[in-house]
Amino acid sequence: MLNLKNRFIISAICFVCTFGAMVLKLENKYIMLLLATIVMFISALPFFKSAYYALRRHNANMDVLVVLGTSTAYVYSLYSIFLGMNTYFECIPFIVTFVLLGELIENKMKVSSNTAINNLMDLEANDARVMVDGKYQIKPVKDIKVGNIIQVKPGEKIAVDGIVVDGNSMVDEAIITGESVPVNKKQGDKVIGSTINQNGSLIYRATKVGDETLFSKIIQTVKKAQSSKIPIQKLVNKISAIFVPIILILAIVTYLFWFVLMGKSNDTSLMFAISVIIIACPCALGIATPTALFIGMEKIAQEGILVRNGEALEKATKVDTVVFDKTGTLTLGKPQVTDILGEKEYVLSIAASLEDNSSHILAKAIVEKAHELGIHLSKVTDFKEISGIGISGKIARKTFYLGNGKLDSGKKDKLKLKDQIKQLKQAAKTVVIVSDKNSYLGCIALKDVPKKDAREAIHKLKENKINTIMLTGDNEYAANSVAKELGINKVYTDVLPNEKLKVIDKLKQEGAKVVFVGDGINDAPALIEADLGISMSSGSDIAIESGDIVLMRNNVLDVMYALNLCKKVFRRIKLNLILAFIYNVCSIPIAAGVFYFWGLVLNPQIASVAMTCSSISVLISSFSLIKLKSRKSI
Repeated sequence: MLNLKNRFIISAICFVCTFGAMVLKLENKYIMLLLATIVMFISALPFFKSAYYALRRHNANMDVLVVLGTSTAYVYSLYSIFLGMNTYFECIPFIVTFVLLGELIENKMKVSSNTAINNLMDLEANDARVMVDGKYQIKPVKDIKVGNIIQVKPGEKIAVDGIVVDGNSMVDEAIITGESVPVNKKQGDKVIGSTINQNGSLIYRATKVGDETLFSKIIQTVKKAQSSKIPIQKLVNKISAIFVPIILILAIVTYLFWFVLMGKSNDTSLMFAISVIIIACPCALGIATPTALFIGMEKIAQEGILVRNGEALEKATKVDTVVFDKTGTLTLGKPQVTDILGEKEYVLSIAASLEDNSSHILAKAIVEKAHELGIHLSKVTDFKEISGIGISGKIARKTFYLGNGKLDSGKKDKLKLKDQIKQLKQAAKTVVIVSDKNSYLGCIALKDVPKKDAREAIHKLKENKINTIMLTGDNEYAANSVAKELGINKVYTDVLPNEKLKVIDKLKQEGAKVVFVGDGINDAPALIEADLGISMSSGSDIAIESGDIVLMRNNVLDVMYALNLCKKVFRRIKLNLILAFIYNVCSIPIAAGVFYFWGLVLNPQIASVAMTCSSISVLISSFSLIKLKSRKSI
């Protein structure tokens, strides 16, 4: 069987010959018969097969209408040759050519919509420098196994997901997150396959390979989303199933009305009936949803936002409440140094030097702050950990202490820090005190601070009249501090992971359309329970599996951006459907001859052109999604 393109070319040649003969008044019934027969049994043959199998399943699809229209014109014209009546052979190449044109454009659009994904797949690394028996050897990426040690040099692609074990470099992760600014990677940091190492050499251990890498899961997710159906599309399919028999009845009624009641000729009556069948072909309805879905999903994916399926797209349009997890979602998920009291550089130097010997999460934050400010760390001897209280050690033969107030009780408070420490604690900050044997030297306050764009994200949601709620396992004091800083409407504190489900369910019972935003790990149950789950990609593969939408940039501001993009794509789908339905509703009465006495008649040739123009207008509408507004304008 010929492919779509060749079928269209054959049909188009026959159409041009037919149209030329009509314009030049050189019509010959037998030449028209030949051209129509070529189109019927070569170009239109797949329509017959599709219609046959559809009817066997008791399901009348739009191909049934195409077959009915062309077959009726062909059989009637054969009969008319022997009676010396007008024939309608010219309708067949006309109809089939324009229907195939619509399919060809749709098919080309589908191929085009996959270009971005295909380009991404081309950017995957082909090989990598893998440690084998103490030496690095070039091996194909498909042969890499979890646990392999891999070296990546400047300018090379990171082959698979892993964790850095040595080295320091900037990595371009735009292919995954859409973020143009390179990210610094050092020992202990995660690296993602297919991203590009820039200025340094990295050695990392493979943790995810093959289809398990984040890059592969992204491609799988987008492909699945593009081929998915949304509830409104399923409704259209149901309407199409009953549309065919209704059109058949209308065509019969139209014929009988003009032939029996109005006394028109068989020729005229049949023309009206054929026009009804042709004009009713729901090609535009068939492509209205999938074309917008394909292009829309690609656009959203290019912005670093993954929508797992079309149903999530539709749900996003009904949201009125967004519930956030706190730690790792609204906040960075790790403590940051916020305040230093006392002689800043001296206090931080002592604290960081001591903490450099500790594995505590607060210690890492203090040491990172010292490195950030370029403060030199001193050598520490006699380092000791005092359980539940703090640490001590000697720097240049002088003993220093770092810990909570219990460690420093009884010492002279030369810097009079007590009131300031109290204020810091009231702001839900953790305070560590630096002292020597006799007195306080100063203190350092730490807190899990909100993400850079969190406040703006909450503001954007409120601007769009969406309620904001925060769920957290933290105590009321710490949670309210973050909520107040960000401007969140309502807070639920001391909530265990399994209890989050109850809160989500309660909100849904109250009539709210709930989105839950979390990191995709311990928040997975809540992500599933909510009407729509949005995950931060920091939860890696768990995030992709549990969330309906995944924010690859881990930017809270993308919550509102994702919802807006989904709304715009869904509005375009509805516009396409409205255009298609209006076309059918308005055209069928004209085709049936309702306006015949006012001189408005829609013959089969014009009907086929109108039907095809409707399909093309839907495709143009879908293509306009490529020009969706940028992130900054949302």
